[in-house]
Amino acid sequence: MKIKFLKAFNGDSILISFLENDIPRNILIDGGTGDAYKSTSNVKGELFTVIEKIQKDEQAIDLLVLTHFDDDHIGGILRWLNKDKEAASLIKKVWFNSGKEIAKKFKNAENQDLDIEVVDGADDFYTSPKQGIKFEKYLTDNNLWEGKIIEQGVACDLFGLKFKILSPNDDKLDKLLNLYEKQKDYFTSGGEYDFKTSLKEFIDEESQPGFKFLEDASVANGSSIAFIMEYENRSFLFLADAHPSVVIEGLNKFGYNKDNPLNAELLKVSHHGSMYNTSKDLLEIVKTNKYLISSNATKHGLPNKRTIARMIQNNPNAHIYFNYDLKDTIFLAQDWNDCPNFRSKMQNEF
Repeated sequence: MKIKFLKAFNGDSILISFLENDIPRNILIDGGTGDAYKSTSNVKGELFTVIEKIQKDEQAIDLLVLTHFDDDHIGGILRWLNKDKEAASLIKKVWFNSGKEIAKKFKNAENQDLDIEVVDGADDFYTSPKQGIKFEKYLTDNNLWEGKIIEQGVACDLFGLKFKILSPNDDKLDKLLNLYEKQKDYFTSGGEYDFKTSLKEFIDEESQPGFKFLEDASVANGSSIAFIMEYENRSFLFLADAHPSVVIEGLNKFGYNKDNPLNAELLKVSHHGSMYNTSKDLLEIVKTNKYLISSNATKHGLPNKRTIARMIQNNPNAHIYFNYDLKDTIFLAQDWNDCPNFRSKMQNEF
């Protein structure tokens, strides 16, 4: 199995490739920003290159996971669908929690802000002068989507893999339906970069009895599809932008807790390393040495160095990986002396 974290700018896009009985399979989780596919000036991104190679190799995207509505996760996918009329023929199955299906689940009115359209030739999917086709109709017309809600507690087998869904729960889906607003920036998106503070300063501060963790309040992030993927008795944890309390609740439902932690091959850290999405309690339930952060450090002050300090405090031997070269940007010379056992580097293939 190969897991590749694409250069998705300030977003997420992950390609998982493996063999099922000698049949090549590809799972694509999100598509980053629109530029991850192709910029408005026609510069091809890594998502474009990956899709082109899958086509050339006569393979398919066997599962496309759209974790939530933020454009730094689905912008690249929507730009691809808008630009490539043959895109649907490459996709076999989609996981996507649509506003229409959530409204049906709660027997409530739809939230029009959750509407997405595929618009022929458009660069952006929220605002376009052209009229398009509703995303749900696009998926069903092309037989890509079963209309099922992907939610906490569900377990399923696909392509010889086992998936255990940790997020979202009913509360987060209900909030998405009732409170979501297009492209609203919440305070939890981050602010200024905190790279000038040493790891030790953060660790010392969070070791104080009065320190309190503040969780992400973003409605969209809270609705993220997050899951454990099991392959050949190894577990991989993909958290999108999920809220840590919901992930913990999901882990508990599958029998994982501090006394029975999940041993993970790797952890895709939630929300590009935001300090509001990785708690000490979550880190104590997930045992791993590989922490992966998807961010180019150009937006919202992410990743937060505080998050990295929290991971190192929990696991002094942590290996922190980035899909962009951020090592010299984030860490001070002092950090390597204060925390000599952790490792960090740019690596986007595992």
